[in-house]
Amino acid sequence: MQTKNLCDIDVVYSTENSNAVNKSKNSNDSYQGKSIVDEKVAKEKEKLENEKLQEFGQVTLDKNRRDHKLHLLTIIGEIEGHECLPQQTKTTKYEHILPQLAVLEDSEDIEGVLILVNTIGGAVESGLAIAEMIASLSKPTVSLILGDSHSIGVPLAVATDYSFIVPTGTVIIHPVRMSGTVIGSRQTYDYFKIMQDRIVGFIADHSNAKKERLEMLMFNTTMLSKDLGTILVGGQAVEEGIVDAIGGIHDAIEKLYDMIEEKQGSKA
Repeated sequence: MQTKNLCDIDVVYSTENSNAVNKSKNSNDSYQGKSIVDEKVAKEKEKLENEKLQEFGQVTLDKNRRDHKLHLLTIIGEIEGHECLPQQTKTTKYEHILPQLAVLEDSEDIEGVLILVNTIGGAVESGLAIAEMIASLSKPTVSLILGDSHSIGVPLAVATDYSFIVPTGTVIIHPVRMSGTVIGSRQTYDYFKIMQDRIVGFIADHSNAKKERLEMLMFNTTMLSKDLGTILVGGQAVEEGIVDAIGGIHDAIEKLYDMIEEKQGSKA
């Protein structure tokens, strides 16, 4: 029978203990290394989100109790067309918005889109292009008018599946205007009429307002001192059927959650 002396036992114990310590140390180092990497990734993600919010007014909303992932898109200032506006002017650039809308449509993660509107209007062609893109999204969409939704801003607000306006928000409907040199010919006025029909037709198709009533509001001569048109404040826009409801950010987000869950239920 082979026996081990006390020295041999001490050596074996010492070796096993040392291996256990080293294994624990390596595990801690690995954990700490992973933790540092995760922290760097989180900080980089936060930085990108902040940059996206600062540059484009966009952010992903995913820290909610109903566990839905929303994308927030803002349409503010003036809708910039094919020419760049002065640097000091707040603008929404359609070359930024259109690709982002395509990304949202293609995303499997984003479940709904919330659009905040505060615009004085701008380029008709660019505004209608954005509005058509919003209207063609397959995901639930909700808009909220904060402040103003003037001129081409009206189609942008009604392009969503459901629209809200705060009590002090305003909607202005007026005829198409052009700056610069305009040729005073019948063709020019016919072109203006075509543009106006496009705007009125889009609003009528995506709201509860009637085309004839919209044209009456557009050519109203009693309200604006230096222009034709009509200002609608808060509930007036709802009464005219242009906007769906009075509400704020809570109402808009809750409505979007409901629409997402209704869509998911219909697929089940």
